[in-house]
Amino acid sequence: MEPKQLCYDKRGEILVKNLQSRHFEAYYCPDKSSALEKALELIPKGASVGWGGAMSCSQIGLLDALRQGEYRVFDRDRAQTPEEKEMAVRSSLNADVFLTGANGLSLDGQMVNIDGTGNRVAAIIYGPKKVLVVAGMNKVMDTLDEAVRRARTIAAPLNQQRFCLNNPCTVTGTCGDCKSETCICNQILITRHCRPVGRIQFIIVGEDLGL
Repeated sequence: MEPKQLCYDKRGEILVKNLQSRHFEAYYCPDKSSALEKALELIPKGASVGWGGAMSCSQIGLLDALRQGEYRVFDRDRAQTPEEKEMAVRSSLNADVFLTGANGLSLDGQMVNIDGTGNRVAAIIYGPKKVLVVAGMNKVMDTLDEAVRRARTIAAPLNQQRFCLNNPCTVTGTCGDCKSETCICNQILITRHCRPVGRIQFIIVGEDLGL
């Protein structure tokens, strides 16, 4: 086994225990295929499912599996009009299961997410009956401060290259701590504990996923 995989497996085990100590439900999967299997095990057939900022979920094949399965999917990514997309986004706030990734995780079990419009962090906080987080081990930092720094100075500028909005980090690739009208860093959420117990579920994947 490669040294990187060995390290991911060992750190992943520590992270899962720390997440569980904070009353999250958490699982470690060594690769994308086992992560997909676990995700489909956690999402009951017939459930309504929505998502926001779910690149990691897409990369393990979960979004396509849900589209093809026996689920009611609020699919913002395949909306034909802005109005349809907005309806899918709002419906996701009351879904049985909400899917998301993480912009940063601390090894002691805290999650950091940064958002532009706020729909993703809103769903994490309250609304959907369950929140399922899929995150690669590349998101895991030693401390909470490092996880916040990762969200702001790595994840946000990388995501900005996808969105191509008129923000400083589009040009420089570096966070400018901007106040642009189209800023994607308007809300920063630290989720340090789960209440009610088990509402937020984590699948930690021993691969690099997302940005």
